Amino acid sequence: MALHPQAEMVCSAVNALPERERSDETLPAFREGFGQLLLLAGEPEPVYAVDDRDADGVPIRIYRPSPDADLPIVVYLHGGGWTIGTVDQFDPIMRQVANAAEAIVVAPEYRLAPEHPFPAALDDCRRALGWTAKHASTFGGDATRLAVMGDSAGGNLAAVCALEARDAGGPELALQVLVYPVTDCDFTTPSYVSNREGYLLSEDEMRWFFSCYTRGDIDPTNWRVSPLRAPDVAGIAPALVLTAEYDPLRDEGEAYARRLEEAGVPVQTHRYAGMVHAFFGLSAAFDDSRDALQRAGTALRRAFGTLDG
Repeated sequence: MALHPQAEMVCSAVNALPERERSDETLPAFREGFGQLLLLAGEPEPVYAVDDRDADGVPIRIYRPSPDADLPIVVYLHGGGWTIGTVDQFDPIMRQVANAAEAIVVAPEYRLAPEHPFPAALDDCRRALGWTAKHASTFGGDATRLAVMGDSAGGNLAAVCALEARDAGGPELALQVLVYPVTDCDFTTPSYVSNREGYLLSEDEMRWFFSCYTRGDIDPTNWRVSPLRAPDVAGIAPALVLTAEYDPLRDEGEAYARRLEEAGVPVQTHRYAGMVHAFFGLSAAFDDSRDALQRAGTALRRAFGTLDG
């Protein structure tokens, strides 16, 4: 379908901004600009409690939607091309997920590239996931009902964490929620060709993000960078994969979902027609953001066994 009018309005506003050269010197401005975009997440929803902790050296923020004991847990890995984005900037989104899933959200403040290239972010996320499974009872969580979730580069980190959890024999995951995930370093897919610029995420930006993340001669085809290239995806956690029609990452996200399905992994997929990258967290601008949030919350509650009816 045509670009959604809400997406067209946001894209037009962003595309009208002066373009900056992407470099280490301009990175602080990009990080600040990303925070401005995330203001479209809207006003933060109230939750019961928010607590900052240390997870084996990784700063985490814990969002608890209610005082109930033994709540399920979602470890949410934020997006931003492994290079931009903070837990503070994603705060409204974490709150929305906690309330929609009726689950505690644990948000790691993982290290960012290029200051900390691969595998720093992945190591931090994996460490935070393991800490969460071991220490869930200390913050009212139930480690037997644990999921991992992420958007964009966070979806990449979530997918790799799910693969590594399988290989390590735990922690056991009830679900992985991958929102327009980065799953490959291939810039020739039809969705890259047709959506290479003008839709909140460009091919040039993704090339820059990859160059920051893989600085130091890291091979971007390594499956821990490009999980679509993993030798085997059988036996990993069930998945929900959400994509957007006008997103360069659309095809690789859907290819990953097909790969899981072919390997016998239970998977649900949904493409949001007319939508663009980043729509999921911008509920003040996109009606489909609220729909996607509820879709993810429903899938998580079903996986946790807390969905009524």
